[in-house]
Order: sequence, then structure tokens, then C-alpha cells
Amino acid sequence: MKKSLLLLGFIVLATLTVKAQSVEDLMSQVINSNLQTTVAELSGEQATSINGSTQTITTRVQSNNDLAAGYIKERLEAMPNLNVEFQNFNSVGKNVIATQLGQTNPDDIYIICAHYDSVTTYCADDNATGVAAILEIARLLSTQCIDNTIVYALWDEEEIGLRGANYYAQQAADETNGNTRDNILGVINMDMIGYDSDAPGAPGDNQFDIDVRDIANSIAIKDDLINLLNTYTFDLHEIVVNPGTTASDHSRFWNQGYSAVLVGESWETNDQTPDYHTSNDRVEDIDFQYMTELTKLVLAYTATKASLIGVDNTITQTTTSLTSNQATGTYQWYNCDTNTPIFGETNQSFTPLTSGNYAVEATNGSCTEMSVCINFSVLSTEEFQPNEIKVYPNPVNSVIKVDNFTASKIDITINNISGKVIKKINSRKAHIEIEFDSTASGVYFVNVKSKTKASTFKIIKE
Repeated sequence: MKKSLLLLGFIVLATLTVKAQSVEDLMSQVINSNLQTTVAELSGEQATSINGSTQTITTRVQSNNDLAAGYIKERLEAMPNLNVEFQNFNSVGKNVIATQLGQTNPDDIYIICAHYDSVTTYCADDNATGVAAILEIARLLSTQCIDNTIVYALWDEEEIGLRGANYYAQQAADETNGNTRDNILGVINMDMIGYDSDAPGAPGDNQFDIDVRDIANSIAIKDDLINLLNTYTFDLHEIVVNPGTTASDHSRFWNQGYSAVLVGESWETNDQTPDYHTSNDRVEDIDFQYMTELTKLVLAYTATKASLIGVDNTITQTTTSLTSNQATGTYQWYNCDTNTPIFGETNQSFTPLTSGNYAVEATNGSCTEMSVCINFSVLSTEEFQPNEIKVYPNPVNSVIKVDNFTASKIDITINNISGKVIKKINSRKAHIEIEFDSTASGVYFVNVKSKTKASTFKIIKE
């Protein structure tokens, strides 16, 4: 991996309320239904949106899996703080690589990975499950500031010789022509993590394999995983396989002297999917609760090794306001529905005047984190009567006039048709004039609110 690691700006697209500051908080936010949806979409059992249109991934066979690669890349690009790219390694093979740069030690790298290609149609367990886990972990960790770099890698052409991972590992280890060997400190490969012979979701042994060999610090990764199993609550039982299999992508990192392990369902106890490498490998056979537990485990390892930096990106919501839980620093509130900053809203607390989805970017020192979007509903209030508030003229050319006959303070917010705040005023004056001459032509909404009443007026700027 001889390339610059770039820290991208955020993209505010998340729509789930996540409280995620400790490793345990993050684990609690792994969502089973997210995993189910992603596996169904990748296996072609459910249509999905790709490049703005509804499409079905009918195959992930390496000779015809560009649609799957595009789906994965688009999902990762919708997450904050990731630099996402295709890594082309032959005329058709392409890895999807997403890099989240460490703030303190950007050259210290941890990789979590899975292959996305398949041998035939469907192949839900092999390996839509591993890819879904990586995407779910990236969804949660991409919102966090971290000390060390995380690489989320989705390999191509695993099924025909581990080619994608092999290329990446060789490039990372290359020290010729002035190149420097990448400082990869740990690799966890997730390959087939969805089958447990107990009935899906039912109590059972929930055994899984950790395939390891005494290469570099691979044994230490195994020990770290077991320590996490003993530190947090998991419904899992590990089977350590040493020497572990070389028949998956982690082995290509062993070949280059890097630390790596494989995490997956228990082949060691003959508890792997009976439909391996056939088109009968379907979503209906996946034990998603078991898969969720394995996803949590790898997330816990990655979050621990990446080392979370202490910026609180959570929000406290009341009936009237939103407040960043980061006690010190600077703030910027965002309208998630338009992906735009809200003009003038830079305080720790924010009182939305209209219902919608909102997030805050909190900065403390050199670390900036974006919260996820919070759905906020403005409490229903009585509307103003015509003899209380008057907004005119309509259409307007240069000045919006607001007559306030209530003798009380009113808040006036003007939004464009996309929801972006154009102007914001509060006043007790009976006659208020708002300069609008420099505003572009179009449709605008004037939101007027007092402590007890609120109304919205649609106006046209000519």
C-alpha cells in the first residue's frame, strides 16, 4: 500500500441514533437488521439502490462483480472520515479499500477485511456475511476520532487464488525502489461468519474458529480476542486452531511476515454451512444473532486497537432543544436533510424551529467528530391568527415585512426550498423589515414562532 493516507471530510448521511463513546457503547449499537439487509442485498435476494437506481446484484463471481464492488464503495463513501478507493490489481480484479486515518499515529495500521467475490449465485454465507460485518463496523467506527489508522478492506478474486489480498500484502511489504514497508500491526479476516448448526437465533454452542499461526504477533491477536470475550458479554465460544488454515486472505499477510488471524464459523468442529460453494447458500440459513456476536467481537478488537480519542459526539435531546454532550470545544449544527451547516448555530445547544434531522460537529483540540443525525419534532403549537402576524409582500422583491401585533418576542427563520437557513432574526418590534434584495429568486418559507404559537408563510422571491 504505497500511497498517501488522506483524511476526508465528513458526509452526514447516518440516520440512526447512536451513543458511542466507549467500546461497550459501540458494541451495543451493532444492528442485527442492518446485517440482514446487507447480506440480502449483496446475495441478490433483495434489490437495492446503486448509483441512484434500484438494481439487483445477481452475481458476485469475479468475472462479473462490478455492481457488487460499486455497491460496497458507495456504502463506504456515505460514511464520514473515510478515504475510499478501488485498488485495481489486474485487468478486472479490484479491491475496495477504505482508510480512516489515525490522528496520533497515522502510520500504525490495523486492517479488518473480507472478500466480496463468490463462486456462483447467492453465496450469502460465503462471503456476504463477512462484507456486511465490515460495513457495519465501519458505520460505527467512522464517526470516531482514533489514534491509529484503520483500513477496511474488501478483497476481490479470493475464490480464484486469494489474488486481491495477495496483491495488497505484497505492495504493503515492498521495500524496493525506496519504498517503506507499511507498519501493519494486525489483520483480522472475516470469512463465512453466519452459519451455526443450531436453529438460527436459538441457544446453542455458538462456537467459532480463530485460525492462527505463530507468525509475527499473530498469537497476540488471538489472545486479545479471547481477553475481549472475557471482558465483555458475548454469546460465543472460541475454538483456537493452530496451525490455522491458509485457505483464506489472512494467509497472504502471513506470507509477508504480518500479524493476522481468521475469524469465522467453526470448520474445526465440522459446523460450517453444508451449502458451501453452491447456489443453495441462501439468507434463510444464516444465524444472524450468531453473526451479530462475531461482528461485535471484531468491532471491539478494532476499536480497542485503534484507540478512541475522547470527544463526546453524542447528543442529549429534550422536547425543545438538542445539546452536544461535549462539554468544551467548538460546535457547528447541521441540517441532515440538506447536508448543510445551519448558519449561526455554533453554540453547545440548539433549538430547532422546524421538524427535521439534525447533527452536531464537535471539535476539541485537533479532534473533530460528527454526531449521527437526530430526528427532532417541533411540538405542535397553535398558529397565529391573521390579526396577530402579517408577512408581506408576496411576491417579494427586496424587503420582507413582518408586522407583529402580539406585543411579544418572536423568532423568525427563513429557509430556502431545500431547508437551508437563509436568515434568522428575533425581535419584539411591531414592524420588522428583512433585507432580501441579495437573495436568489425562488420559493422561501418564513417561520415565525413565539413561546405559544408558530406559523409558516410561503413566499416567492422574484
